[in-house]
Amino acid sequence: MRTLIQALRAKELRNKILFTILIVVIYRIGASIPTPGIDYKVVSDTVRNASSGENFVALVNLFSGGALLQLSVFALGIMPYITASIVVQLLRVVIPRFEALHKEGQSGEAKLTEYTRYLTIGLAFLQSTTILVTAQTGALFGTAATGKIIPDSSVHNLLFMIIIMTGGTGLVMWMAELITDKGIGNGMSVLIFTSICSGFLPQLWNIGYVGGQWTQFGIVSGTLLVVLIFVVYVELMQRRIPVQYTRRMIGRKMYGGTSTYLPLKVNMSGVIPPIFASSILAIPTLVAQFGSTDASWVQWINLNLANTTSLWYIGLYSLMIVFFTFFYTSITFNTDETADNMKQYGGFIPGIRAGRATSEYLTYIINRLNTVGAVYLLFVALIPTVLILALALGSRLPFGGTTILIIAGVGLDTLRQARAQTEQFQYEGFLDIEADKAEEK
Repeated sequence: MRTLIQALRAKELRNKILFTILIVVIYRIGASIPTPGIDYKVVSDTVRNASSGENFVALVNLFSGGALLQLSVFALGIMPYITASIVVQLLRVVIPRFEALHKEGQSGEAKLTEYTRYLTIGLAFLQSTTILVTAQTGALFGTAATGKIIPDSSVHNLLFMIIIMTGGTGLVMWMAELITDKGIGNGMSVLIFTSICSGFLPQLWNIGYVGGQWTQFGIVSGTLLVVLIFVVYVELMQRRIPVQYTRRMIGRKMYGGTSTYLPLKVNMSGVIPPIFASSILAIPTLVAQFGSTDASWVQWINLNLANTTSLWYIGLYSLMIVFFTFFYTSITFNTDETADNMKQYGGFIPGIRAGRATSEYLTYIINRLNTVGAVYLLFVALIPTVLILALALGSRLPFGGTTILIIAGVGLDTLRQARAQTEQFQYEGFLDIEADKAEEK
């Protein structure tokens, strides 16, 4: 609250906050506008009976603030942009050109951002096509449609709807970049945060108000609060590795000789492992929607993988979270590159030789942190499943492990950026006052 009050006092920051709120309002309005060609009454009736869960469709619907199951112009939300960003980041390991662009600095990152935008449009086109086809069959909602969702299913009409959804994704991507450039916080994260909260709080209230289960509402709310505090505490934890820089004579001046540290987060992979695990486990479920309900393989998938409380789903989900925790961290944090950079600038870890020994030591530390991080992610991701089984809530739990991680992570990141900008403007104001006093003297 202190940071917010200080930010509102500064005119520049106040304008940034108001600009961010304006973009968020436009985004929420677009999320409620149905795509032309959709029978919205049929969609509304079908959504009431739709099943929910922690699968890929539920994640896309979560990130779009419920716009997916409403088939609005912003139905895909920011999800194609997230997927494209992750894919481009992972391709750095496979494509040397991408790794070279990453090392070029600002110009290289600008080129990678351009590739990400092109890939976003391509993914949006494919995903909108898949969504419209599955919605027409009722498979998107996890239940048989109560009527014909798309009255005119001709090729040109479907192509028109696909273009509108793809254009909506491009507009959302542009608005996210506007928030990043001219607003507060990371635009992509802010839109995701807004989308989650738009459906999260009403669903939480419905547990007690609509279902009449006020005891369960109190238990779920209390558990959510405790887990959020725990997540914030863990996300702020760091393993600080001391780094010493040797003194160097450059010209007639002495540089270096300082002591600092290398901060390593306990959860270095962030929210990526649960998202990847949920997305991969949702693929068999989507494929089974097009198979015969009498087929044995379809029945097995619906019984074990479509049900998020089954032992098969929990086991595979846990294994994938552990795997992606180590895999994604190994891609985003290169120990060899970090050790080489430290050696190049005369830095070393006390007691550890520079170069290969430093890289091996960092790998050892990262593996230990990943072990703790994987256990932490498993704990947060499986709490919703435990609550569903313990309180017999069915599929009405309004949050999952991914939801909690995103709310805490985005909130902390936005607060950190707001605090940094507030301090920056305070220092600028202080320096301006001192300059005015000097001129008067």
